[in-house]
Amino acid sequence: MVKYVADHWCYRGHVLLVLEGELGTLLEDGRTFKLIAGMSYTVADEAEPHRSSTVTGAKLFIVD
Repeated sequence: MVKYVADHWCYRGHVLLVLEGELGTLLEDGRTFKLIAGMSYTVADEAEPHRSSTVTGAKLFIVD
């Protein structure tokens, strides 16, 4: 069972670090990524529309 699924595409830029758990990221172009604790990504405004989900839950550090 999924704990969280974003209900929209995010077009904002972020720096994101997974502190605990696991986060799935789907890009608008269909690519998917699984991030676990210690992994991060950086995306610029309007660069890669994305939406996130988690089955296990995740604790994140995010800078907008």
